[in-house]
Amino acid sequence: MSWDLPDAISIRDVGPRDGLQPEQPVRVADRVALITALVDAGVNDIEAAAFVSPRAVPAMAGAADLFRALERDEHARYWALVPNVKGAELAVEAGVDGLTVTVSASEAYSQRNVKMSVEESVAQIGPIAETAGSRPVDVVISCAFGSPYDEDIGAFDVAAIVDSAQDAGATAITLADTTGVATPDRIADVVATTGIDVRLHLHDTRGTALVNAFAAMTLGIAAFDTAVGGLGGSPFAEGAGGNLATEDLVHLCDGLGIDTGIDLDRMIRTAGTVSALIGRPVPSRITATLGR
Repeated sequence: MSWDLPDAISIRDVGPRDGLQPEQPVRVADRVALITALVDAGVNDIEAAAFVSPRAVPAMAGAADLFRALERDEHARYWALVPNVKGAELAVEAGVDGLTVTVSASEAYSQRNVKMSVEESVAQIGPIAETAGSRPVDVVISCAFGSPYDEDIGAFDVAAIVDSAQDAGATAITLADTTGVATPDRIADVVATTGIDVRLHLHDTRGTALVNAFAAMTLGIAAFDTAVGGLGGSPFAEGAGGNLATEDLVHLCDGLGIDTGIDLDRMIRTAGTVSALIGRPVPSRITATLGR
């Protein structure tokens, strides 16, 4: 059987930020070593840190120190999550290559996550984009495929946020399945309204992230956020699972003949070092099977 799949996909590893964010703080030096290992494995885009209050997110303390300690590689772009203009200013000063900004399709999640309404959150994009200058600004839309609360989020609601974000200066859009409720049908419905020029950020709460990634590729989507080891999970959405593991998606793509530019063996070894950092096995299925 054959499918209409892309020849290559782009993977941004968000493990050093989204993956480690809910964990106990890891030393800056160890986070730098993790990022270096990801680059050595062939990962070209890495969300390295968040410029947020260390009181609110202790695991992201030292973001500026981390960026200053990173060895620059001509093939790698280092991204940082910023919640507002102040965070963007700090990130630009530290030398980030790109900014990610989170808004939400869920009013309830937006209030819990950034203590702003969706409209207020979207209003932050323009000033952040101005602060970024020539740097790319990727707006990540949380809960794009469903809410953890009692809300009905329609596909056209998501498309309207995409339009507003692009009008405000976003250079890229990522649709996030924050609580892992997405299904292939739901992804198809949303992408039918937004178009396929988006990145997907999939969580594996219900064990469907890899299936959803495959379904998205059959639709023509060729850009994904993943996390080494399958780490992650939002602290603002109870029960949210970790991210789709980078090495799990690479393993699937290797089998399908889709180029990721990432070395699977090196990714598995890197996931093993993450297990040591967090003090427990990582969720990744391939690492559990092949990393013994």
